[in-house]
Amino acid sequence: MMETRGCCASICQCFFEYSTPKILIIRSFKVGTLNRITQALVIAYVIGYVCVLNKGYQDTDAVLSSVTTKVKGIALTNTSDLGLRIWDVADYIIPPQEESSFFVLTNLLITLNQTQSHCPEVPKTGFDCTSDRDCKAGSRDTRGNGVQTGKCVRYSAVDKTCEVLAWCPLELDKEPPNPPMLADAENFTVLIKNSIRYPKFNFNKRNILPYVNKTYLEQCVFNRITDPDCPIFRLKDMVTEANEDFQTMAVHGGVMGVQIRWECDLDMPSSWCVPRYTFRRLDNKDPVNNVAPGYNFRFAKYYKNGNNEETRTLIKGFGIRFDVMVFGQAGKFNIVPTLLNVGAGLALLGLVTVVCDWIVLTCMTKKNIYNEQKYSYVDDFQLLSNETP
Repeated sequence: MMETRGCCASICQCFFEYSTPKILIIRSFKVGTLNRITQALVIAYVIGYVCVLNKGYQDTDAVLSSVTTKVKGIALTNTSDLGLRIWDVADYIIPPQEESSFFVLTNLLITLNQTQSHCPEVPKTGFDCTSDRDCKAGSRDTRGNGVQTGKCVRYSAVDKTCEVLAWCPLELDKEPPNPPMLADAENFTVLIKNSIRYPKFNFNKRNILPYVNKTYLEQCVFNRITDPDCPIFRLKDMVTEANEDFQTMAVHGGVMGVQIRWECDLDMPSSWCVPRYTFRRLDNKDPVNNVAPGYNFRFAKYYKNGNNEETRTLIKGFGIRFDVMVFGQAGKFNIVPTLLNVGAGLALLGLVTVVCDWIVLTCMTKKNIYNEQKYSYVDDFQLLSNETP
């Protein structure tokens, strides 16, 4: 019975226990120095990193963007297949418009006067034959050029392949011309028009800055030193800034990234919010793993001959695709993030006391004296029992 009563009393005392901080002033060179250095580090972090460098007093918003492009330039070629030919923007920009990107034709393989007829398949694994028994009528293969007729025919003096119904003559699988046919493409220019918006702050701007007039736009070309705000770029300059050679890249094609970055501090004048341009190659150009390099696709132009028969010119086009990518963030003063970061800083200052207390009470040579002064215990239950007669 006595044990039960004692247990209940202990539980009651624990339940009604209350702890309050006790201020202990320690005059010590070591402890005082440690405390001030730690406080200085916390204040430097809050002011230097959170407020100044990271602008913790600002509310932020991500950029919304739209991009349109317009390429200009003329190229001249003289080949045995096409003769002397002028190439303008309608010839080498395929398709005419893309979303935030554009493709410039720089090299091509041409197969002229194709008609739907019968011809021997190009020699490759799976299409060689010695007799008709090796060819299956109606068979089609995604690696082939047509539908097999079931006949084995001579492709050349030494090769026999299965006959196919296809666009004949078939395209020959060979390397593109080097140097590229449209080598003049390096002098083409592109006007990149970029409009951005930060909806949270109702802020709009475009990369054609307010001081840029029509006269300046007609003659400027982007240059980091003389014309850093000009939105017209020379293709060779863009590739060169990515540490690439345009003529080498133009042979097999590739993919370039045009990065436009808007970092805007809206507490400052709006004229300070300007785009920054960088360029880099995006596709893989590993010299070891160089299977299927570059960027290419096929397209055809269709005609009717004098016999009303449909013919086409097949073009395997190689070129450079430019992807325009827009990044950005805007910041503006707001009382809410300011108070949150100031509150976090004050909480860190409070943590300094906890750290110093732990060091003093566990590591210092006079820790026993500090412990006796830091903690004291007052038991009202004991006092009441002593006052009871």
